Amino acid sequence: MIAVQVLVFVLGLLLVLRALLSAIRTFVVPRGAYDEISSASFRLLGTIFGWIARPSLAYERRDAILALFAPIGLMILPIVLLALVLAGFGAMFWALNPDSIESAARASGSALLTLGFAPIQGGLALLLSFGEAAIGLILVTLLIAYLPTMYTAFQRREAFVAKLAVRAGTPPSGTELLIRFWSVGLPEALADLWEEAETWFIDIEESHTTLAALPFYRSPRSSRSWITAAGALLDGASLLRAAVDIPTGARTDLAITAGYTALDAIAGFFRIPTIPRPAIAGDPIRVTREEFDAAVDELAAAGLPVQRDRDQAWRDFAGWRVNYEDALLRLSTIIVAPDARWNEAARRPRRSGAR
Repeated sequence: MIAVQVLVFVLGLLLVLRALLSAIRTFVVPRGAYDEISSASFRLLGTIFGWIARPSLAYERRDAILALFAPIGLMILPIVLLALVLAGFGAMFWALNPDSIESAARASGSALLTLGFAPIQGGLALLLSFGEAAIGLILVTLLIAYLPTMYTAFQRREAFVAKLAVRAGTPPSGTELLIRFWSVGLPEALADLWEEAETWFIDIEESHTTLAALPFYRSPRSSRSWITAAGALLDGASLLRAAVDIPTGARTDLAITAGYTALDAIAGFFRIPTIPRPAIAGDPIRVTREEFDAAVDELAAAGLPVQRDRDQAWRDFAGWRVNYEDALLRLSTIIVAPDARWNEAARRPRRSGAR
């Protein structure tokens, strides 16, 4: 019997330590630290929300339902961790006094919630009750401290998304972005935009891998999303580099690099499988040549000087887009992003950029 008590005590202690490790990874570690408990909690909740917000509903209705997913998930996670702590300490209390599972559960709940209704006898049991009460308070405090940091990052992200709605339309598109900047006679201002975009991409890479719930926090308007904003920026920069006959400078390339690096990091954090970034020309993309030609025709109709060699422009555009397309489309699907230009390409086979 003593061997069983020791085993139960050790298992309970390990369960408590595992819950603490999950809390540290989720709320404390200042880097993207994947945690199985947090991931399993969000996956289960995501399955439930996926059933409720089924594709047959109107998008506005789905968006309203999915807007609750991340906040509810964030509130459930401390409950899951507290339940693990409750079970772990309950096992340790039972190991000290194996007469009644009910009394062990009562002692654990009383200590965790600092209610004090269960009498504690014995020095080791008293020490356990103090430790459990402290852990419960720490977990709640961590959540309270976590929320302001996340909402500050959310506000930074959404301020740029709202600004891009003015610059690239709603839903945003790379084509509309270039046309609007050209129409107001400020093509040189694009350099400032790419610098701002580079900073924004760096920020979302850090925040969306450190604050795991943040990618699923939806924009205040159903027609906006951080992932469609990212797609518009990257497509606009790629079109500019490939199809528009004006000097672009290094800022454009840096923005694209920061963009696909951020999307790769976010997809990797959530263990979303993406194709390895190709290193040769002519790798396939899902945007069609006809769609590319239509976009270039729109740019030409708006007065932008486009490249005469359309075949080379198509190859160059495909060479840029292939770096970010897979992560962009997979994240758009998982987040259930609103429709935007070329977003539906996620449902098509890839096409060679050399055709």
